Amino acid sequence: MGKSKKIPSVVKQIQKHNLRELDYSREKQISYSQFSMFLGCPRKWSLQYKDGYYTSESSIHMTFGTALHEALQRYITVIYEESAAAADRIDLEEYFEERFRETYLKDYKSNKKVHFSDPVEMREFYEDGVAILDFIKKKRGAYFSKRGWYLVGCELPLLINPHPDYKNILYKGFLDVVLYNENTKKFKIIDIKTSTKGWNDMTKKDETKQMQLILYKKFFAQQFGVSEDDIDIEFFIVKRKVWEDSPYPISRVQEFSPASGKVKINKATKSISDFIQTVFDDNGKLKDQTYEPNPSKFNCMFCPFAGKKELCDKALL
Repeated sequence: MGKSKKIPSVVKQIQKHNLRELDYSREKQISYSQFSMFLGCPRKWSLQYKDGYYTSESSIHMTFGTALHEALQRYITVIYEESAAAADRIDLEEYFEERFRETYLKDYKSNKKVHFSDPVEMREFYEDGVAILDFIKKKRGAYFSKRGWYLVGCELPLLINPHPDYKNILYKGFLDVVLYNENTKKFKIIDIKTSTKGWNDMTKKDETKQMQLILYKKFFAQQFGVSEDDIDIEFFIVKRKVWEDSPYPISRVQEFSPASGKVKINKATKSISDFIQTVFDDNGKLKDQTYEPNPSKFNCMFCPFAGKKELCDKALL
């Protein structure tokens, strides 16, 4: 067995960082999902986060995404913490199947024990997941090289105060994969996304989607004392479906790195600051005010409140 590489001190320091617990008696937690929901439709955000009309939005797509995330993160962890050969020896298909079943059971229970899929659909999604994992294993070197790279962590936690005037409002998030390159002295934050056929140009230009990684870059730099210039970001998009009859090979993976310079970071920072100022008062409590809906075919099609006129009568169905 070859001699293991010495882990850089900057990686060790981040790995040793202990995330403190929130004091829920005086502190409020916000997340990207909450922030993006507000940007999409303030009324939907208000109904769920302010008025307490919580609804489970379980779906086979969410279950699949969670299970595939965990399988990929397991594979990536073994690559960097043990070896690529050890990672390839994992029965990744079996691991994914276990996670897929367990995640579905958990989501089924949170969905008031109402099934949201069937065996035929689940088998299709399972086979898609296996095809994705097989593709990534075959192309491992192209996506997860060990030459100069170290794993900082998977599901690396962030807890940051995003607005200096609202000390008790904290943003909490988890980074899917963070790598460090000893040669370039740069970090790479990777966010894994599952997609049916990949992202088109319109999806890539969606600034709300981009803001997730842009804010992660800013908050990672802030939490660990790293220069923003030394952090790259990337969406790692895996496709369930590819054109099987294509005359040339089609990748199951899209890598997309949105621009994340000062202008983009400042815009994302202002957007989340505006959100905090809009919904919280000076004491960090939610303001008692009405939020208008943002009806659109896309927003309303996937909204759990769209068919409830007593909660929202502006839905476009």
